Parts: sequence; structure tokens; C-alpha cells
Amino acid sequence: MSPPTHDEILKNFRTVLFDEGILHEGDTIGTDDETLLRFLRARKFNLNQAKTMITNAQNWRKTVDGVGIDKLYSEMDPFDYPERAAVFDCWPLYFHRTDKTGRPLNIHTFGGVDFPKLYKSCTPERHWQSVIVNADCLTREVLPASSRLAGKPIGTVLVIVDLKDFSLGKFWQMSKLARASLQVSQDYFPETMGQLAIVNAPSSFAFIWSVLRPWMAKETAEKVDILGHDYKERLLEMIDADSLPSTLGGNCKCEGGCHLSSVGPWLDGRVGWGPKSKAQAALQVEKDTLAVSASPAQVPDVDGSLEKESPAEDMVHLNGAELVTSVA
Repeated sequence: MSPPTHDEILKNFRTVLFDEGILHEGDTIGTDDETLLRFLRARKFNLNQAKTMITNAQNWRKTVDGVGIDKLYSEMDPFDYPERAAVFDCWPLYFHRTDKTGRPLNIHTFGGVDFPKLYKSCTPERHWQSVIVNADCLTREVLPASSRLAGKPIGTVLVIVDLKDFSLGKFWQMSKLARASLQVSQDYFPETMGQLAIVNAPSSFAFIWSVLRPWMAKETAEKVDILGHDYKERLLEMIDADSLPSTLGGNCKCEGGCHLSSVGPWLDGRVGWGPKSKAQAALQVEKDTLAVSASPAQVPDVDGSLEKESPAEDMVHLNGAELVTSVA
């Protein structure tokens, strides 16, 4: 008897998850095939091991930070929260357009890491919440939007880590948080990293990599491409120049900085819930109200049509040699 195909395992996996109440329609972890396949791939299509993994992920989503991911997400818009500028000033970590295959770019810039500075305007707890929300944003919004744009399932991201001006001191400063973040990604958002390109690696990177590598699953470490300083040609093989930030050798220069723009299909038609979005919505309501109040009042005519409430005026129509005058 031949072993079951991946399609058969996927079908059985879905049935088991729903029958056992592990998964329900509308769960924000995702109920589509691509989501379930990520968990199966992470456990080499061992159905029982994949079931354990997604069960743990569901439990984490219900309890993380004491409120659960859905509550946390509703309170912190990943693209618009009060401390975002301060966070990105010290640790830019952002989504930016897509590569030539349709994968979203996820860019990390570690050279400016300065936690003492960050924690003057943002608590460590709040910063960690932003990391969690950003991780959930990938599967909740970014990958689905990228799939719609590409017209095909897009299940992974191309990560670019820029180590320009990075040092051992900065590594030790962020190592604990980086390890915790990596663990969350591997345990609860598996198989979302398609490739990781490290650019501008300093001379100390050999030691840094010796520390980092054991934190990664073997399959994850195999996706890492260390490009050093001569990375531009390689990146442009994967990414159109107009989609790559100019700071990485591309042509893109988003207004206000690519790291703050988060430009990509995930913002198309998106209605946010952060402070800037609320302020823009309030401003639009004010503009609409002013526009209505400035419009001439209209009253129904005797035939039921609307007519401007204004003094009767002669309407003159000239058609060739014929002059027609009507009085309202």
C-alpha cells in the first residue's frame, strides 16, 4: 500500500482539526490550505506532530500577553501605533513591497539598535507587543494581500537583514529579544521565511553567526544567504530596483522614508484603527460636513425633482437663430 499523498494528508489534517475543535471557521490563525500546509511542512507532513504544533499555536494565540492575539491586535494597529516612530528609529523592522516572485519583503536594520534610547519613550513590554503584532500581521494581512496581487498563493517572505554599523555590543544588547522573536516565529508562524539575506555583515559576524545558528531550526538556517558588502547585484536578481529601498541599492525613496511607509498591497484599501487613521477619519468627516453645509440648499419642485432654492431667473438658450426664454 502506497503512503498517502500530501493532498490526502492535508485533507485528513483539515478534517481532524475541525472535528476535534482545534480549528474553527473564521479563526484568525487562518483556515486556508496554505496555512495548514505551513504546519504540515514544518513537521515533514507528520499529521500528529503538525496537529500538536497548531494546537500549541492556537493556545498561544488565546493567551499571549494575558489577553490573546486578537485583543492585542485590535488595540495595536501594526502600521499605526503611538510608539511606532520611536521603535523604528531604534530597530526598523518593516514590510516593503514584494520581490519578483510576489513574496513580501521584510527588512530589518540593526545598525541603529539602541534600547536604552527606545525605552525612554516606549516600555519593554510595549515594544514586545509590537514585535508580536508585527509577526501576526504577516500571516493575517501581508501574505493574503501579496497572494491577491500575485494571483497565486504566497506563503513566505523574503527577509533582508542589514548589518551596516552593527557591532558586538549591539548584538548583545538585542540578543535576548532577537532569540525570543525567532522562537515565536518558528513555533507559531512556521515556514513563513522563504529566504533570509544578510547584507553588510561586519568582520565580527562569524562569531555572531556561531551564536545565532543554534537558535534556528536546521531548515531555517539553510535558507540564510550571507552576502557581505557586495550584495546589490544579488538583491536585484530577486527584487525589481523600484521595489528595493535606495538604502539597499534600489530606486525606491518613499516619502518620509521606506522604513515608515510600509508600502505594499497590504495597504491597498486598508482602513486602519491607530491614532493617525482615526485622526484622518475625523478630518474627512469634518471636510464632508463643511462641504455639505457649503452646498446650496435644495427643495423639491412641484414635479418632485430637486431644484436649487434661489430667485427665479431667466434661462436663455440660443440655438442658431432661435432665441428661447423661459421663466422659472
